[in-house]
Amino acid sequence: MNTAVSYLPGMNAQDAEIRRIFDLQWKTALRLRSSTADERIAKIRKLRDTLLARSEEIQEAGFKDFRKPPVEVDLTEVLPVVVEANDAMRHLKKWMKPKGARPTPLMLGTQAWVQYEPKGRCLIISPWNYPVNLSFGPLVSAIAAGNTAIIKPSEMTPHLSAVMVKLVRELFSEDEVAIFEGDASASTSLLSLPFDHIFFTGSPAIGKVVMAAAAKHLTSVTLELGGKSPTIIDQSADLALAARNILWGKFTNNGQTCIAPDHVFVHESVKGEFVNECKAVLANAYGTTTEEQKRSPYLARVVNQRHTQRIGGLLEDAKQRGARVLAGGAVSEQECFIAPTLIDNIPADAKIQSEEIFGPLLPIIEYRDLDQVIGQINDNPKPLALYLWSKDKANIDRVLKNTTAGGTCINHTVVQFLHGNLPFGGVNNSGIGNGHGLYGFKAFSHERAVVRTRIMGAKLFFPPFTPFTLKVIGLIKKLAKLIA
Repeated sequence: MNTAVSYLPGMNAQDAEIRRIFDLQWKTALRLRSSTADERIAKIRKLRDTLLARSEEIQEAGFKDFRKPPVEVDLTEVLPVVVEANDAMRHLKKWMKPKGARPTPLMLGTQAWVQYEPKGRCLIISPWNYPVNLSFGPLVSAIAAGNTAIIKPSEMTPHLSAVMVKLVRELFSEDEVAIFEGDASASTSLLSLPFDHIFFTGSPAIGKVVMAAAAKHLTSVTLELGGKSPTIIDQSADLALAARNILWGKFTNNGQTCIAPDHVFVHESVKGEFVNECKAVLANAYGTTTEEQKRSPYLARVVNQRHTQRIGGLLEDAKQRGARVLAGGAVSEQECFIAPTLIDNIPADAKIQSEEIFGPLLPIIEYRDLDQVIGQINDNPKPLALYLWSKDKANIDRVLKNTTAGGTCINHTVVQFLHGNLPFGGVNNSGIGNGHGLYGFKAFSHERAVVRTRIMGAKLFFPPFTPFTLKVIGLIKKLAKLIA
């Protein structure tokens, strides 16, 4: 059935253009169902090559939006998409092949397989913190699966969005891949349409809005959300390495990363040494004074003054309730600057204990009993990531068996996002579904079950039922008890 959306009287120009493109992609989506692996790979290769060729332009836009260091732009925006594209190009022919399914006892005489089909018209809504990565990474998967796509990037990073718009319109015809800038009204207009799949990356609060809108059309969703991802450091951890790695994961993009360590539980016996290691790392990476940190070419800014005020408010609330600043603490809303900050002695009622930080504040929480930490983690919504620093196998097993998270790193942070052979996604409040590699291809595909009959054994069970039919059913029931 053609699900074109009719034009309504009084529709504004933005809504009319969105609906025009949505309708335009209908015939293309039908045509792409029979597209070959080579055709899809050619599009992905063109996207990859263009990103590499225009990386300096992307670097400049990232710096204009929030002073993101050029190397950080390459590492977190460009190269992850390049790796995703290379993985898809390398494996797509294998992914697209039908997967045979062995017959069960009741299906003897049949042949069966799973056939991967494009879902159709897809919507990709991406956030402001890594707009290129989190728009074009899912786009690679959407193209690999044979879909059309409309991308809606965040309006909060206008320079990066402008580059993305230019690239999309140079690379693709609008009936295959289109992109719309704009504020929340553009997202609302897009979400009112009956897409075949929606891939959203953002906060749990907006994820609920997306899911509610999708439910009106029974549209499938992939939601990559966030949450307060905990880190645990036990007595056996390599503290120097943990400090360098955790602070790298925390302060990359100035803490504006969905899988960044939100807070650290550190055993009381090693807390002092860990804090000292962290202070040394901060001084070496960004400088020892506020002015040095402001001049640092390695420290991005908060995306805007509103978010700076929000993060500064979390810090001020914690301080007023008795928290102690161990390092950093400087805030300049006008400059969208917050120093990389370590804090401890945080009371349970502080807002920073319940709200996702998404900024350069790292609470350090002392613990004595690992089971208490596990209990605190389980008392909160399931996180997108959990990090554990330990050499103790018993502790590692205890944490893995008694907690849940979208993904976990042992003696590392954030790299689960880069592992193309692993599913990336959350659980419940931190997300629904997975992306990346084969999992991204499947997210944008319908797994169609196909059965072909060779010998019509089922006719034995057509009415009227004979005594022979009853004997066969009785035999099947007896054999069922012998299986497994």
